Amino acid sequence: MLSYLFWPNPPAPAYSSPKVVMILLVCVVLIAASFSLKRWRSKQSSSVTRKLSKSWSRVALWLAISGLFLTVCRVEGISYISMRFWWIIWALSALLFVGFQIKMFRMRHYEVLPQEGKEEDPREKYLPKKKK
Repeated sequence: MLSYLFWPNPPAPAYSSPKVVMILLVCVVLIAASFSLKRWRSKQSSSVTRKLSKSWSRVALWLAISGLFLTVCRVEGISYISMRFWWIIWALSALLFVGFQIKMFRMRHYEVLPQEGKEEDPREKYLPKKKK
């Protein structure tokens, strides 16, 4: 298993390979998403949403650039950069970023709902009162 991940010079596919085309398409979509996220963020009125989404466009752009770099290195057969291990690191970093952002979004992006009427507290008659 480790020799499969760390083999420095796997056979290089061509640019017409379906896997390579799919990876290049994902990278182009990430670049487009980067610019659309930047535009979407500027239109947000909620300061919490703007603050939480500040890094999304930059991370999408860097993932796309590094994915394009890894794809070109893989097709051109550049050793030690085209290893499968770097693709696993790339995917894990993307998944960790998405997971962390989902967690932070759930923690910080909330709304306080208005309460309807005041409920009677049974402890109220035993609590000290304000002196008049």
